[in-house]
This record gives sequence, C-alpha cells and structure tokens, in this order.
Amino acid sequence: MLVCYSVLACESLWDLPCSIMGSPLGHFTWDKYLKETCSVPAPVHCFKQSYTPPSNEFKISMKLEAQDPRNTTSTCIATVVGLTGARLRLRLDGSDNKNDFWRLVDSSEIQPVGNCEKNGGMLQPPLGFRLNASSWPMFLLKTLNGAEMAPIKIFHKEPPSPSHNFFKMGMKLEAVDRKNPHFICPATIGEVRGSEVLVTFDGWRGAFDYWCRFDSRDIFPVGWCSLTGDNLQPPGTKVCIYLNKSGSTGPHLDKKKIQRLPDHFGPARASVVLQQAVQACIDCAYHQKTVFSFLKQGHGGEVISAIFDREQHTLNLPAVNSITYVLRFLEKLCHNLRSDNLFGNQPFTQTHLPLTATEYSHSHDRYLPGESFALGNSLARSLETHSDLMDTALKPASLVGTSQNIRTPGYRPLAPSCGLPLSTASAVRRLCSRGVLKGTNERRDMESFWKRSHSPGSDRYLESRDAPRLSGRDPSSWSVEDVMQFVREADPQLGPHADLFRKHEIDGKALLLLRSDMMMKYMGLKLGPALKLSFHIDRLKQGKF
Repeated sequence: MLVCYSVLACESLWDLPCSIMGSPLGHFTWDKYLKETCSVPAPVHCFKQSYTPPSNEFKISMKLEAQDPRNTTSTCIATVVGLTGARLRLRLDGSDNKNDFWRLVDSSEIQPVGNCEKNGGMLQPPLGFRLNASSWPMFLLKTLNGAEMAPIKIFHKEPPSPSHNFFKMGMKLEAVDRKNPHFICPATIGEVRGSEVLVTFDGWRGAFDYWCRFDSRDIFPVGWCSLTGDNLQPPGTKVCIYLNKSGSTGPHLDKKKIQRLPDHFGPARASVVLQQAVQACIDCAYHQKTVFSFLKQGHGGEVISAIFDREQHTLNLPAVNSITYVLRFLEKLCHNLRSDNLFGNQPFTQTHLPLTATEYSHSHDRYLPGESFALGNSLARSLETHSDLMDTALKPASLVGTSQNIRTPGYRPLAPSCGLPLSTASAVRRLCSRGVLKGTNERRDMESFWKRSHSPGSDRYLESRDAPRLSGRDPSSWSVEDVMQFVREADPQLGPHADLFRKHEIDGKALLLLRSDMMMKYMGLKLGPALKLSFHIDRLKQGKF
C-alpha cells in the first residue's frame, strides 16, 4: 500500500525509490540511466494507464471473451496462455499460436464469458478458423463445456484517456515492442504529431519504431514494470550469431536441413537469438526428441518446441542478456550433439549445397527476427552467466528416456477423441433456446455430428480424414497431380475443387505457400473449403503428412 500512495503523490513513477524501480540484479536501473542520458521521464498523466497498476488474478487456461485483433467487429472465446505483470497472453479458441496477442487486465477488449450474449450479440469464430465454418457451434460447445471461466471480479475497468496529447519529444517511457510483444523496453518519444507519438526503442535500429496514439495501451510510465513485476528489458545492443554450414553436423543433425538455414541469427536480443539457434537445431534433427532430451526447463527465457511421440512439447530456455552466454550455451549443446564448431560470433566461409529459391526463402521464415513469442512469467529474471547455472540449463550428454514436457495450453492431439459428456444433448438444446445456434440446418448438422462421433469407429472416421502421406515423400517435390491427389484424399468434400489446382498449376512448392485468403481471392474458393485446405496445408508444414 505504501507504494500505491507514493505513486499518487508523484509526478512520474521515476520519483519512486531506486529499490522499487531498479532491476533486482542491478543490470538496469532507470535512475542511473536517466542521469547518463540526461533525460526526463514522461509524467504519469500523459498515459492511458491506471495510476496504481491493476492486480493480475487471472490463471493459465481460464476462458474469457475477447475482440479478434484481426477483425475487431468479432467477439471470440479466448484462453489465457501466458501471464506477465499486468498483462495476459491470449489465444483465440479455434486459432493457432501464431496469432497470440497480449492485453492488459484492465482492457475494455476483454470481458467475462456471457457478456456478448447479455448484450444481444453472438460469439464468432476467429479469423482463419482452422475448421469448417459450419462446425463452429459444435466447436464452441466443446470448448466451453467444463472449462474454467474467468470470474467477473478479476476484470478491471479501463482507465480514462488523457484530455489531450501531453507528450514532448525526448521524454522517456516504457513501451511494448510490437515485433516481440512479450517484451517491454526502455523507449523515447522521437516525435509528436497531432494525436500521435513516435515510439523509438533505446539502443535498437529504427525497424522496431512505431507510431501510436497518445492514449495507446502499449506505452507506460517509467517504473511501470517494477510495480507490476514485469521484466523490463535493458536498452538493446546488436547481437548476432553465425552458423558454420561447412562444419561437422554430427550424427544427430541433417546436413541438408542445416544448409537451408540462414547464415546468421539476429541481430536481435540475446534471448531471441538463443531461441532461434536452439529451435534451428531441433528443426534440423533427424529425431527432434534427441535434441530436446539435452535441454532442461529454464526460467524467464524464450520458448522452443518439438514434435515427437505424437505430441507437441514446449520448454522454456533460460533468460539471457549477453552474447557470451548465448555462445557458451550453444557450445555445450553442440558438444552434446557432437556437432562442435557449428556456431560463432564471426562469419564463416560458407559452402552451400544447391537450393531452389523457394526452398531457401521458405526455410528462412521461422528464423526472421521478431517472429518468436515466449510464454509470460511474472517472475522472469535475468540469469547470471556462471558455469553452475549453465549446467542447470542443459542436460548431460547421456540421453534420457522421456524428456520433461509442458503441453502447450489449448493444444489438441493429432487424432482427438470425439467423445462428449452425456450432458451434451441437453447443452445443445440450451444453446438452441438461447439463440446461439440458429436455424434448423445448424441444429440438424450438430445432432448428426454428435451421433456420428458416438458411433463405433468414430476415431477411425476422423483419422481417415487426415492428410495423406503420399508414400512419405517431401511435399515440396510433389507434382500438380500429387497435389490434386492430396486434396481429394485430405477431405472427400474437397474433391470437386481438385481441378482448380491443375488450372492454376499448383505443385508442391506452390501448395506450401498458399494461404486461405489467396485461395479465396485468386482461385475462387469459398471460405469453408479455403479454411479446410489451410488446415491440411499447415499439417503438411508441420511434417504430419
């Protein structure tokens, strides 16, 4: 409570004692930094933020209603998949982890489940819904049945906007890095233009800068992270790790896949570079489980993932803040993989295997700076670079039987069970009576789906609709005829659309580049078939063909 009263009495959070504002490890403190840069913090009244940061009582897996950030006219069901400070990492049910987004706990864009119906609206599937649009009512029912709903009492009222733009050029603040939205970083007002301000990140090139309104919820007063327990990143410096494609890849890594990687990871923050390099080792392994078994659960760092034993496994890397630690971590990992001299802090003379332009560009997408996300941790802290801490982040060279894994919240097995609780029939009737399911066809389709999913062999029915293996061949080598076969076998209802792929000369490489919006715009497909095909194409990219 003492801290809260102090905030109300201060012109800015910078006026708080250094013991509150400073990093617990002393790596970065605002008081020292402001003196070094001869800067002033933006006053608290400049921001659309509560003078006293709201408490975060949400829990992982709680359900709530949220605006779809890519289609703000739609209200969707979302699941809390990460927590950090006063912010929530949300995933729209029916979407994937590539579209996760962050919201403050006092955002007006999140509401308790039931608010939409209370106001006469209807919950909508998210943009890019992975299944057929007609299956949304059934999907919604299964999603909400037995789920933990976020209670109304933990939601907070959104604070009012400032009366006008009080910012001035040169003022310091804390801001969300929109290319890596799990990060909050020291920033400076680079320019003021009407109702907008230019946010520039200290120590980083201009590619991370962005314009926003003065009342944006992505900007905070100096000292905000210290009060909420969030992890404020220090001002950036360019970090870059180089890949030795001519070196020995050892018995566990596929040399051809190594050749398809970029020549370097970064420049980016040390934690992002480490995540990209470790993820690259996993992606290039003959068996992803092997690399995963050398890693231990870390704290506060980026998340890496692997698919084995028919499940997706995720693991946090340790928090890092220096290139030295990244190199030492990778050196030990590569020693365990028997692929020494694979990474370095200087460019290597590269000897590439021949690659097509499509293979090269497609393989680089996963490692572009700013494309990785970490599950939030309200107690995330930097890790000192000592050898004993390094040992806690990597397992010994001897392989373990089964690595520790954390299921990604909301992750579905490859062949999920279709079983529903006995109360499903009554729940369907309730949804129909409330207007959630409208129309005879929807109700009939839903009842039919329920009966079919409870019939003998229903699991085999779903598995038969998975994308075909086509003899296990690499889909990028498929011909147009192979693609047509894939479309027909992936889903019998897609069969009539197979000829479109011949008409547009879609071979395997082109197939892997297709998105639902492209299929609708250029191939004339309707939303339902386009979403179905996108689902099966995504499975191909994940190696589930």
